[in-house]
Amino acid sequence: MEIKEIKQRLSILTVLNHYHLQLDKHQMLKCPFHEDDQPSLKIYTETNTFNCFGCNANGDAIEFIQRKENLTKHKALLKAAELVEAPPQPSPRGRELGAANKEMPVVKNNEPNHTEILTKIFTYFKNGLHSGVARKPKEYLQSRGLWPLSVVEAGYNSGQFHHRGKLNEADQKSCIDAGLLIPYKGKTPNSKNGYTPFAKDCIIFPLKNRQNQITGIYGRSITDNKNAKHFYLKNRTGLYPGYPKPNTTKLILTEAIIDAATLLQIPEITARFEILSCYGVNGLTTEILQAIKELPNLEEIVFFFDGDTAGTEAVKRYQEELFNELPGVKLSAVETPEGEDVNSLFLNYDKDAILQLIDERKLFFLAESSGPTPNKKEESESLPEPKETTARLNTSNPEFITYTTPELQIILLGGINLQQLDRLRATIKITRSDSTNPLHSIRHTIDLYHSDYLEKFINKASEQLETGTTVLRTALAELTDQIEKYRLAKIESRKEKRPQERQLTETQKRKAIRYLSSPELMERTNNDIGKTGMIGEENNRLLMYLVFTSRLREQPLHIISLGASGTGKTYLQEKISALIPEHHKLEITILSENAFYYFGQQELKNKLVLIEDMDGAENVLYPLRELQSKRKISKTIPIKDSKGNLKTITLKVEGPICLAGTTTREKLYEDNANRSLLIYLDSSKNHKEQIMNYQRAESAGRIKKNEEKQMTEFFKDMQTVLKPVKVRNPYAEYLVIPEHVFKPLRTNSHYLAFIETITFYHQYQREVKTDPATGESYIETTLEDIEWANILLKDVLLAKADELPKAERQFFELLKGWLETTGKNSFYAKEIRDIFRLHPSKIKRYLNDLLRYNFIRVVGGNRYKSGLEYEVEKKDEYKQLESGITTALDKVLDDLKNKLSGPVGYQWSETGNEPHNGKKASELNPVV
Repeated sequence: MEIKEIKQRLSILTVLNHYHLQLDKHQMLKCPFHEDDQPSLKIYTETNTFNCFGCNANGDAIEFIQRKENLTKHKALLKAAELVEAPPQPSPRGRELGAANKEMPVVKNNEPNHTEILTKIFTYFKNGLHSGVARKPKEYLQSRGLWPLSVVEAGYNSGQFHHRGKLNEADQKSCIDAGLLIPYKGKTPNSKNGYTPFAKDCIIFPLKNRQNQITGIYGRSITDNKNAKHFYLKNRTGLYPGYPKPNTTKLILTEAIIDAATLLQIPEITARFEILSCYGVNGLTTEILQAIKELPNLEEIVFFFDGDTAGTEAVKRYQEELFNELPGVKLSAVETPEGEDVNSLFLNYDKDAILQLIDERKLFFLAESSGPTPNKKEESESLPEPKETTARLNTSNPEFITYTTPELQIILLGGINLQQLDRLRATIKITRSDSTNPLHSIRHTIDLYHSDYLEKFINKASEQLETGTTVLRTALAELTDQIEKYRLAKIESRKEKRPQERQLTETQKRKAIRYLSSPELMERTNNDIGKTGMIGEENNRLLMYLVFTSRLREQPLHIISLGASGTGKTYLQEKISALIPEHHKLEITILSENAFYYFGQQELKNKLVLIEDMDGAENVLYPLRELQSKRKISKTIPIKDSKGNLKTITLKVEGPICLAGTTTREKLYEDNANRSLLIYLDSSKNHKEQIMNYQRAESAGRIKKNEEKQMTEFFKDMQTVLKPVKVRNPYAEYLVIPEHVFKPLRTNSHYLAFIETITFYHQYQREVKTDPATGESYIETTLEDIEWANILLKDVLLAKADELPKAERQFFELLKGWLETTGKNSFYAKEIRDIFRLHPSKIKRYLNDLLRYNFIRVVGGNRYKSGLEYEVEKKDEYKQLESGITTALDKVLDDLKNKLSGPVGYQWSETGNEPHNGKKASELNPVV
C-alpha cells in the first residue's frame, strides 16, 4: 500500500479508538506523551492532525502512532497500514465526531427541500436587514466596514421568522429538519411557538454548493461575542461566498467569513483573485479541499489568516499539507501584522494597506532530500521505503532565513541582497542538527557563487562540524538553488504592476462599435455617464469626457476644474477618468519636477495625466506646460561612466498628453490657464440636493453598484475601439469666436480642436475620405458637431469673456437679485454679510474688486461708524455679455445652415494636385 493512500484512508479517530483514548466535547484529551492533569492535546479531525499545547507534540496520525509506541517511522507506517486494513470500532463519541467530519455527498446532507427552505428563509433575513427597524445590525455592519452592502450577500435573523403564522405547517417542518428551528425540550418553551430559532440576533451569510444554491448558513452574533458568537447548521455544507469559478488561477483563503466579505468589497483584489473562506484556523474542510483540487487552472493559493499564533500555525500546517497534494501550485501567505486580521486592517488602515500586504506575500518553499536508509530486514514488499525527513527553507523573517536538513541547520543572518544578482553574498551559521556542542557550529561570510572560496569553506566547516564534505556540499547547493528561487520571487513581487493594455473579445468590440455607430450618440453618452454614479454636472461631465477622449489625437485638449473646497471637483475628475482604460492614464498626487524627465521616452505619449490638486503640484507645472505646448521635454544631465569619467546624456520624454487638474484658486497661473479649458462646478442648491438624494439611496442599499461598474467598464471598451484618424472641418473658415473673449488666439484654437474631438468621437458614423493630393484619409465635421460644441463650450467662453472670477460673479448676481427683490437701490457690507452668510474678509475682498472694476460705487455712509453705503452701477452687463456670447455662436451656425444644406467639400482639379484655378483652399467657395 502506498504511503499517500495510507494517509488518505487512516483517520486519526481510528488511531485514538485503537488506543482507547476518548475526546471531550472540545475535541481535547490528556496528552499521552507527557504527564498531563488537564486536557492539553487538541485533535483536528478535518486535517487528521494533533497538537499538544503542553509539550508541543504535533503531527498526523502516523506520527501519533510513532510517538505513542516509540517506533521508527518505518514501523509506524507498517502499524498504520494494519489499522487501515482492520475495520474501525469507534467509541460513541468518536463515531459522532467521525460522522460529522468524513466527506459526504452534498445531496445526502442537504436534501432538496433543505435548499428550498434555506433560500426562502434567507430571503426573509435579507429583506429584514434593509427594513427601517434593523438599526443594530446596520450599526454592526458599519462597524465592520460592510455597510452599505454592495457585493456582499447577507441578512439578519431577529428570531421572529416563525412567529405569528409566518410559516405554514410544511415550512415549519422543513425548518425543523434543516435545523433552523430547534424544538425546546424543557417544560417551559423558550419562545412563543416552543422552538429556539437558530442563530438569533445574528448577521447571516449563505453557504452555497456548486450550483450556487444555498445549502447552509453561518450566523455571526451581534449581541454575545464572548460565548456563542459563531453559528453553523448541523452537517455543515456549502462554501462562502460560493464555489470558485472553474477558470480560477489565483485563490485567496481567509480564516473567517467576515474577512472574505471584506475582501469582496475591494475590486482591485476581486479582479485578480477568487476569494474563499475557511471556517476558522481548523476549518479547511474536506469540501473546501475538494473544491480547490477541482480547479484545473489553479496557479497559486494565498493564505490570508489572522496575525496571531493560531493563524500562523494553521497557515504553516495547511501549506505543508497542500504542498504534496497540489504539485505545481504555488503556496504563499500574507504576513498579517500581529494582532490584526483582514477586517481590522480594512478598518484601521485602508484598502491600499491590504493590497500592499498581498503584493508582498511570502512564497512557501519545501524541498525534499534523501534521508538515511532503514535496515533492509525491516523492508516490506507491499510498502515502499519512505523518505524520513524533508529539507525546509523558512523565509518568514527575511533577516533570519533558516534552511534545515536532517543533518544540518543553516541560518542566513541579515538576509540576502535583492539588488546584485551577480553575487549571493551572505553571512551564514551552520550547526549540526544532532548536536548541542557549541563547537559543532561555524559562522562565516561568503559568496555562494564564488566556487573556489566555497570549496575551501566546505573543507574547513567539515572539520569543525565533524561531518562529511558531501553532506555540506549537497546542503549548500540545495540552499543556493532555493535562495535563488526565493530572491527572484521576492524581486518579482516588488515590481510595480503596470496596467496591461485592455484586451477585448470580439463580442465586446462589436458591442462597443455598435454603440458608437448608433444615432444620438452625444445624448446617449451623457445619459449613460450618469449611470456610472456621476450625479449632475450634465454639461461639465460630457465636456470633460470629450476632453479626455482627445488624448488619442495629435493635439489633445486640457481641462482644469475650479471651485471652492467641497464642491466636488475631485469627484467629477475621478468619476470621468474612471471611464478611461487604466493603461491610458497617469494619476499624480505629489511628484518632483525632475521626475517627469525620468519617464520612458514613449511612456507618456497620448496619456491622460491627472493631477488631484494643482495647488500642491507647483513644482511640475513647468514641464507639464512644455508637454502641453511643445509635446515633448528634454533635459541634459551629467553622469559617470564605468570608468568614472563624466559625460552628459539627454533625457527625452515625448507627448502629447492630455492634462486634467483641480484647484481652488480661481486666479491660476496665466500660462496654465491659457492652455486649458476652465470649468466651474455647479454649486446650486438643486445640484446639492441631487447629490444628497443619491447618498441617501446609496445608504439605503438601493443603488445597484454592479450595474454602475458594468457601465464604467463598457465606457472603457468604447475608448479602446477608438482609433487615430484625421479630422477636417470644412466649416472652419466660417467659424468666429465672440469678440468679448480674452486671449482669443488660444481660445479660438481650443474651440476648433473641441469641434474636431466631437467629430473624432463620431468616427464610426462618418465616411472615411481620401485626399487625392496627399493620399491622407480623414473624416469630416458636420454642422451637428459644431452645434454640440457651442452648447458645451458656452459657459467656458462666457467665463473667458467675464472680467470677474466665477465666485465673485456669483456673488454679484446674487447681490443684484436681492436688491431687485427687496426694492433697494443701495446696501451696506454688514447688511449683506448677514444675508449671504459670508466671512467678513471674503465680503471685503469681493467689494474691493467690484469697486476696482466699477461694478459698484460708494454713495454714502461712514467707514468707521455705520460702514460705507454702496450702489450697483452695471446692472444688466452680465445678461448682455451672456446674450452676446450665445448670439455670436448661434448666428454663425444659423448662417451656415442657411447657406448650406449638406456636407461641404472642395472641388479639386482633374490632376488632383491642386484646387481649381490655383486658388488656396481658404479662397474657395464651399460646394454642396
